[in-house]
Amino acid sequence: MKDLQELVLMIVSPLVTKPDEIHLEVVESEDFLEYNLTVAPDDIGRIIGKQGRVAKAIRTIVYSVRTNGPKKVRLNIIDGK
Repeated sequence: MKDLQELVLMIVSPLVTKPDEIHLEVVESEDFLEYNLTVAPDDIGRIIGKQGRVAKAIRTIVYSVRTNGPKKVRLNIIDGK
């Protein structure tokens, strides 16, 4: 789980203009490990990309990582307005 957090931060950090405002919170539920990503309001467009292509690419990489146990990983990009 710690490695997956570092992976998300490593992918997202070069994409934003304010890397010090990146917050990644992990919420564990019955079926999922939810990673809630919040960035500066100016950077939300950079993370989502045109037609959501960047967000989809990030999710593809994160979802391909094997986790221990039956829980699935979910990455939520939260608009921090």
